[in-house]
Amino acid sequence: MRAATVSRFGGPEAVEITEHPLPVPGEGQVRVEVKAAAVNPVDLAMRSGAFGGQGPVGLGFDVAGVVDAVGPGVDWKPGERVFAVVTGHHKPLGTHAEHIVVAADILAPAPVSLDDVHAATLPLNATTASQLLDLLDLAPGQSLLVVGANGGVGAHAVELAHQRGLKVTGVADAACEEFVRARGADHFLARGEAAEPASFDGVLDTARLGAAALAAVRDGGVYGGVWPGSEPASERGIRVEAVSVRSDAALLADLARLADQGVLLTRVAGTYPLTAAAEAHARLAEGGLPGRIVLVP
Repeated sequence: MRAATVSRFGGPEAVEITEHPLPVPGEGQVRVEVKAAAVNPVDLAMRSGAFGGQGPVGLGFDVAGVVDAVGPGVDWKPGERVFAVVTGHHKPLGTHAEHIVVAADILAPAPVSLDDVHAATLPLNATTASQLLDLLDLAPGQSLLVVGANGGVGAHAVELAHQRGLKVTGVADAACEEFVRARGADHFLARGEAAEPASFDGVLDTARLGAAALAAVRDGGVYGGVWPGSEPASERGIRVEAVSVRSDAALLADLARLADQGVLLTRVAGTYPLTAAAEAHARLAEGGLPGRIVLVP
């Protein structure tokens, strides 16, 4: 089978399509035939060597597909539609492949209202948003500033925060105001428009502004970042958090239900064949995409 891997770190040209034996599921494992797999900024970071280590490294965290084979002790059946977040920055094979073997307990039923391409955009971004909101631990009625509210994580954070009863202000490019408000933001700030200092109970900083985002948090509030190790130092009694995403099948099942209910909106900017993974990386690096790029084996 074919997979997108990196044997030497670098730019998009470092992405290789390599051949591998078809993996065989063991005890408690499932082999998934990959139907679609989103390309995320973390894949670009892995490709560039941001997480260290050495190749070969398999790319891809998101997967939507069909159960292809199961190992002993597994309840999943061949043919069932599933999706998952497959974590790890140094895995030999990722989801950017024709097949992948994963632990059965990280899989969840794919949303019935979404095709595989749209379903593949949901796991990593929505899981990140939900787990980061859990870290912030704000109560209904409290105020939240979401920086980067039109992005993959940020848009889902707005949707989920609104669903949790928070008062949400979204920060994004001015052209995105209608989109951000439609996702549930109570207020909107155009990028570059300063938020009132120390005025929010919490900030969810998907744009990695750091200290600039921290300044919007009230004394004793909370800051949440998406890149562990790059969060700003605490000040004024502010609790500083950063999410390390973990696979969570129960959460994914809940997110699938929210997608089927129309609470979570998925956006696909375009699809590429697996063999064009390097081109997909180059396009994502250019920025300005209204949604996720998805690889289709």
